[in-house]
Amino acid sequence: MNSRSYKSRLRELVRRREFGIFIIIVIVMVLVGLRNPIFFTGDNWKDMLMYASILAFISIGQMMTIVTGGIDLSVGSVVALSGMSVGIIMRDNPALPPVVLILLGTVFGLGCGIINGLLIGKGKVHPLITTLATMSIYRGLVVVVSRSRWVVYGDITKGFKLIARGNILGINNLMFAALIIAVVSYYFLNHTRKGREIYAYGDHQEAAKFVGINSTRINILVYALSGMLAGFGGVLWVSRVHTAQANTALGYEMQTIASCVIGGVSIFGGVGSVFGVLLGTLLFGIILNSLELIGIVDFWKLSVQGFIILVAVIFDAVLSHRVAEQMRKQRRVFDAE
Repeated sequence: MNSRSYKSRLRELVRRREFGIFIIIVIVMVLVGLRNPIFFTGDNWKDMLMYASILAFISIGQMMTIVTGGIDLSVGSVVALSGMSVGIIMRDNPALPPVVLILLGTVFGLGCGIINGLLIGKGKVHPLITTLATMSIYRGLVVVVSRSRWVVYGDITKGFKLIARGNILGINNLMFAALIIAVVSYYFLNHTRKGREIYAYGDHQEAAKFVGINSTRINILVYALSGMLAGFGGVLWVSRVHTAQANTALGYEMQTIASCVIGGVSIFGGVGSVFGVLLGTLLFGIILNSLELIGIVDFWKLSVQGFIILVAVIFDAVLSHRVAEQMRKQRRVFDAE
């Protein structure tokens, strides 16, 4: 490889948004580590990565809905509903294998996602309105299903606890699951026809219809996948914290959205990468962990979340405007020639 080609690739790498996120992660880690050395301890990183792992694959599901130009505000409620449902089933049937409980929770989430997809795809109800409504409905169902009796530590079986605490090939189960889901999602979105259709539909919905992309199927698919991943995350959430409550994952939808927009997923649709979402999730997890170590109260944590989303959205809008302006300039040059 000659020096010119090397420099060209290096410039291309530096211009990528993921590179900027990586630099910010390093800076935040250094600053927080200097403020509180506990940040670099193994136990703190393990706990932080376990939390970020669940957030990561639920954010990947959220990413798919945002790429299509939509949004899923119900993911937090789906996490709570699937987690509570599985917790109750486990409490009443302690002999059930953990694998069965994982499948049940995932199916519950899939069902919630399909309902969202049908309302949006077939019912033509706006994603924001649909998922805002189902967010409240699913959260209310948590209370109905549980009959106001939460699943507590004593209700959790030993085998179920090991789902989150166990290891595969020396890697924690949650982190291993996040890696597998990330790899599968990357392949699906970038190397399958349906995955490319998701991007094409989000980039220009009207043009996508003209080339034969079925908008109804696309919407049902992405919201079903989002619900399925949230349902799976609900099971792992209960396994990790050893309890299921009505307020489980309350406000979690904001964290998934923040992870996506930080990771470069355009709120205008058509743009986003799994790798970017993983980096966005890691950065967001580090920030939340840092606020915890520094001793910031919960109110300010919510404020920081909102501020992060606002900054990321503004940055995305500016970047999209610049890209559009460059395309217009290139088009004018081409027309002049």
